[in-house]
Amino acid sequence: MTDKKRLLIIDDEENMRHMLSVVTSKAGYQVTLAENGKQALAIQSKAPFPFILCDLKMPKMDGLTFISALNEQEEKPVVIMMSAYATIDDAVEAMKAGAYDFITKPFKTAEILLVLEKAYQHIQLRNENDQLKAQVKELQGTNSFQDIIAHSKKMRSLLRLTEKVAKYDTTVLITGESGTGKELIANGIHQNSNRKDKPFIAINCASIPENLLESEFFGYMKGAFTGADHDRKGLFEEADGGTLFLDEIGELPLGLQVKLLRVLQEKEIRPVGSVKSKKTNVRVITATARNLEKEVEEGRFREDLYYRLNVLTLQLPPLRERKEDIPHLCTHFLSILNETMGLRIESISTDAMSTLLTRDWNGNIRELKNCLERAAIVAETNQILPVDLEEPHAKSSSDEQLNEMLGTFSLKQAKVIVETKLIKKALAASNGNKSMAARMLEISYPSLLAKIKSYMV
Repeated sequence: MTDKKRLLIIDDEENMRHMLSVVTSKAGYQVTLAENGKQALAIQSKAPFPFILCDLKMPKMDGLTFISALNEQEEKPVVIMMSAYATIDDAVEAMKAGAYDFITKPFKTAEILLVLEKAYQHIQLRNENDQLKAQVKELQGTNSFQDIIAHSKKMRSLLRLTEKVAKYDTTVLITGESGTGKELIANGIHQNSNRKDKPFIAINCASIPENLLESEFFGYMKGAFTGADHDRKGLFEEADGGTLFLDEIGELPLGLQVKLLRVLQEKEIRPVGSVKSKKTNVRVITATARNLEKEVEEGRFREDLYYRLNVLTLQLPPLRERKEDIPHLCTHFLSILNETMGLRIESISTDAMSTLLTRDWNGNIRELKNCLERAAIVAETNQILPVDLEEPHAKSSSDEQLNEMLGTFSLKQAKVIVETKLIKKALAASNGNKSMAARMLEISYPSLLAKIKSYMV
């Protein structure tokens, strides 16, 4: 008998406790009994149970008070609430308080065992999620690049090389598709270098108008041009002693390429409007999504500058070539989203993860992060499902739209998804009037209440 199968049953009726004990024991659970919430809390504090079956109405301490007390504990068990006098409001209140599920008495043996099996799977999924989070922390800790997730062989090999490079002031060229994390790598190099206490300044060369590039890079003197009413430091002076990261270096115009080459060779800059040069102590790291060799061949990039920048190249693989990292990246991003946006997404379903693993991710990590953020916002449960990954405004055939909407081949799952959507639509249209919603859906009022309870709409 594993510790995961330990079950605490709380009910003030002796016959109910006995019946549940017999049924669950035969199914393989190690059962402990309690008459009320107060007694159960004392038991739980000594030896925490992963599963708890709890009655709603009890003397001394009822089910809702019991759950509230459990929420103060560090390890939270999976609680299934039971009641013979429950209303929809009771069920909603219990779920809000932290109950995993709610079942009404009398119930069949198969029903209670099915709910317990679902709870067991939920705990397994939660534990797997915790293990993934621990692995993410371990991966971050071993490579000293805190914001970089690297589980695949390609990325771990790249990071080992990057750690070696960080110790030296050599010029580094980082290549890779857009969204692969080039700036993260550059920042990681800086943070692991002897320049880490000095500035790290990142600039996208494509974002600055060509006529302003020189003054942005090297600064200017008062009176150098119209509007220059004071001296101003450039990026090289701002980054003095630290690291300057020039992203999209392939966008630099040829005129400025000449001046950048001189800075790298002479270690000095000349502000616009000045007749004197200034010494500079900056490590330059560059990045590009372009093929600079091809740019050199076609005359758009200087060959001498290319060789000066290309002392050591780090080629970042696209996400489609490092799919082993996707589950770890998802765990990392969901943790951030939960914290920053106040969400409660616990996991990604197996089917949804399969969907994520089969996509090409032309936008790479940036696209994955945006996809997860959108899915986490629209998710109607604490688990991301395939339907939550549906692309907005996607152009597809009716069959493809149906497949994307349902995200499953299971008729049972499809029925739940469709009915849940229609019930929500009817409730919204009727301003919450369940009788009117039932008529709109052409089902009986009791059927609607049962479906609301079952689907937790």
